[in-house]
Amino acid sequence: MAPARVFPLESIRTDGWFERIGEGIGSFQTLCEVIGARFFAFAMIAGARIVALTVDRRSPENTQVDFVVASDERELEDVATQRLSIGDFRRRLVNALSVDDTPGPAPTRATDQEAVQKHIGVRYLLLAPIFGYSLNSLNVDSFGSMLTLRRDGIEELYELEEFRSRIRLHVREELQRAERGGQRGSIDLAKVDEAEQAASGGDHHRVLELLGSWPAPLAVFLRTVEGQSLQREARVRIARALALLGSACIGLGEIDRGQEILRLAVQYAGDTPEAADVYTRLGRSMMVTRRFGEAIAPLRRAANLGADGRVIWPLLATAFAERSWWLAALAAIDEARESGAEEQELALLSARCEQNLGPELEAFRKLVEP
Repeated sequence: MAPARVFPLESIRTDGWFERIGEGIGSFQTLCEVIGARFFAFAMIAGARIVALTVDRRSPENTQVDFVVASDERELEDVATQRLSIGDFRRRLVNALSVDDTPGPAPTRATDQEAVQKHIGVRYLLLAPIFGYSLNSLNVDSFGSMLTLRRDGIEELYELEEFRSRIRLHVREELQRAERGGQRGSIDLAKVDEAEQAASGGDHHRVLELLGSWPAPLAVFLRTVEGQSLQREARVRIARALALLGSACIGLGEIDRGQEILRLAVQYAGDTPEAADVYTRLGRSMMVTRRFGEAIAPLRRAANLGADGRVIWPLLATAFAERSWWLAALAAIDEARESGAEEQELALLSARCEQNLGPELEAFRKLVEP
């Protein structure tokens, strides 16, 4: 069995590339608003240079995009300009970027950056930060390749092909959101109270109807100066709305979409009082899909931010137990009891921990007892 090899990715990580390029484009903000920030990034990755826009304000779907496709600057003068409606242009980009492809062979030397790039895929390296992924390292062994990364401050681990498939799914979902009219949605904070009432009654469809068009324009707005300087009260309201919408999507079975929305809610929540609830919802959603290891980080973050101990500690105890971290699970159970959580659920979980620890538990208790 070949030894595992770890390749740090700091030197080829592309975090912030889209924003840096935007600093040198005078029409950057306009293009992001008309086409959609992520679609503008898709165009750059696919080699489609936009040369003109004919904007139809009354019927945005009739907006025309003039563009050329060239792999090299020197080819631009020799390539014919193409024109498509904005919808067809977006579909062309998504089709180009969501095609399944074969990764290059696994690298053998950490200094061979080109081999590392080809193994992961240059397209995926550029798309990763567009969807909030920051790649840390590539781990290669006899069983395959694994990527460690961070997203919204949460460390995650993916098999390489799983990560590539996930990125392609994000690309396709972006088109689905745009075709549902997300780019044209208006943000009316007065709808949050109505959405909260609908959510309390379990009416997920009503929440989706009220807030479903918010994520795309809010994702764009977050990149603007105005979005970054948004007042705390407005950030709390927006984070609350996105938390309700994300949970509604999860309740309707749209798990991936719901988690994407909750991650956007995390960014708006920041260090506001709403953050604990958003992280709790995100962690709980991961547990629904039995991703217990991934759930631990957002649940612990929620606990540190002051989430209700009667809710958060039983969730953490369950997540630890499902990962066979029995001592951590017992510690979480103790915290849950001190917070006033229901004893019946805790008793069953505690018995499971004690059974799995066996004699080691008694030895541990003797070690820590004063």
